[in-house]
Formats: sequence, C-alpha cells, structure tokens
Amino acid sequence: MKQHLHSMDRNLMSLLVCIGELVIGVLLLLNPRGFTFAVFVALGVLLAALGIARLVGYWRAEAAVAARSGGLVTGLVFLLAGGFCIFRWQWFVMTFPILTVVYGVVTLLNGLNKLQCAVDLWRLGQRYWYLALTGAALTLLFGAVILANPFATMALLWKFVAIAFLVEAVLDLVTLLFSRR
Repeated sequence: MKQHLHSMDRNLMSLLVCIGELVIGVLLLLNPRGFTFAVFVALGVLLAALGIARLVGYWRAEAAVAARSGGLVTGLVFLLAGGFCIFRWQWFVMTFPILTVVYGVVTLLNGLNKLQCAVDLWRLGQRYWYLALTGAALTLLFGAVILANPFATMALLWKFVAIAFLVEAVLDLVTLLFSRR
C-alpha cells in the first residue's frame, strides 16, 4: 500500500512537471521577453518577501536569539536580491549567454536523470522503456546544442528552448502514460 502511494505521488509529480514544461514552452513561444520579465519579477517578489520575513523575525526575537540567527544580514541580502530582480531584471537578459550555459548544463543533467529512468524501466522489464530513452536522448541533444550555442539571435534561441520544453513535455507525458501499463 505504501509503495502504491509513493508511486502515485511520483506519477503526480511527473505529470505536474510535464504540465509545467508545456506551459513554459507555450509562454516562451508567445512572448519570451515578457516571460523573462515575469519570472524575474516573481523571483524578486519572493526574495523580497523572504527578506522582510527574516527582518521581522530578527526584530521580534529576543536579542540573544536574534544575535545568533543572522536574520538581519540574510534579511537584507534577500531584500536587496529581490529588489535587483524586480528593478534590474534586464540585467539577466543582458547576461543571457551565461544563463544559456547554465541552462544547457541543467538540461544535460536533466537528460542524465531521464537516462537513469529509461535504464531503470528497461531493467524492470517495462514494455515502453525506449520512449523514456528517446526523451533522454533528445534532452541530452538539446542540452548539447544549447551549450554549443550556434544561434545568431536571442529570439531564435528562445524559440528553440520553447520547442525543446514542448517536445520534452510531450515525450515525458507519453512515457508516463505508457509506463503505467
């Protein structure tokens, strides 16, 4: 019973990741600059809220407890980082080549994780393990292409990333559906 619930949780999480990839892919195709703005402003708001919470916690705590907490510094750092994300989000767009490398590395790591899943499905005797392997291979390919960065413009790269998200999401969803049989 416990294993069945764990499997359901894992399937639900996989389904949520697929839906997230689909939404991100569509939003990137429709408006990459607006999507970037929204992501960094949302991150900034979250960091600012965490910073305010840490500062409030620091000032509400007893002096001896507050002195050991580091709440003042972490609160100010979160608040400053949040303000930077909200008011200077364009900086992230300007540093896009560096972020592209980070995204490429994350995509490669994701591909390796998917490869692990495909091999596990194969070893478990699942019938459609090759679908997961196809998804892993494409994810690894997308990561390699992103790291090679052969794109002339940022707009083309955003479209490529959006299509990569959509293809990965569809393959992950198909793998999820077929692995349940």
